[in-house]
Amino acid sequence: MCGRYSLGNTEGMTEFFEISDVRLPPRFNIAPSQPAPAIRIDEEGRRQLDQLQWGLVPHWFRDKPPSSMFINARAETVHQKPAFRSAFRHRRCLVPADGFFEWRKTAGGKQPYFIFLRNQPLFAFAGIWDRVSKEHDSLESFSIVTCEANELISDIHARMPVILPSENYDDWLKSDDQGKLQAFLVPYPAEKMQMYPVSRLVNSPANDRPECVRALEENS
Repeated sequence: MCGRYSLGNTEGMTEFFEISDVRLPPRFNIAPSQPAPAIRIDEEGRRQLDQLQWGLVPHWFRDKPPSSMFINARAETVHQKPAFRSAFRHRRCLVPADGFFEWRKTAGGKQPYFIFLRNQPLFAFAGIWDRVSKEHDSLESFSIVTCEANELISDIHARMPVILPSENYDDWLKSDDQGKLQAFLVPYPAEKMQMYPVSRLVNSPANDRPECVRALEENS
C-alpha cells in the first residue's frame, strides 16, 4: 500500500508537470484524509492542478462519508471494483510526489524508510479521482493505484504505488484505451530507485517538516 508520501520539491513542479505556475508549500508527510495536489485535465485538455482529499469516496456514496475511504486502489482490480471502475475509465489523475514511506518490521518496532527515484527529483503516482455531490456541497477525492512491489521494496512491503514514467502522463490522463492504461500499472524499475531509514517522526501526521525525509544519520 501507500499510506504516506512527500512533496517537498514544489518549486520544480510547473516545468516538470507542464502546468500553469503554482505556489505550493512543501509537504513532507502527506497523510490520508488530508488535501493534497492532484493534476487533472480541464475542459480544454490542459493539465490543471487542484487540491483533492486523499481517500477516494465513490460518486454513488450517499451516506455521510468518513474522513477518508479508499486511499489505495489495487492495479489488478481497479478496472473491476465498483468503487473504482468508473473513475478508472473516466477520471484519472497524476499525484505529484518526490518520495514515499514504507515501514520495515524490526525487533525494536516498525522502522520507516523514505523511498525515491535516483536522479529525478519529482515524479507522479497513477491516481484516480471522484466527486460526491449532495445538495450544495461536494467532495472531490483521490486514490493512489498500487501494484506488486519491485525487488527493492519487496523486502519491506508486498505492495508499492504505481509510478508513471513521464512519457505516459498524457496517455494516463487522456486515453480511452483500457488495455493501454492497465499496461501502465506495473512496478517501477528497482534499479532506478533508492531508499534509506528515516526518523519515526513520520509516524505522526502532525509532523510535517524536513526531518521526516532526512536519513537517520542526518537527523542525529
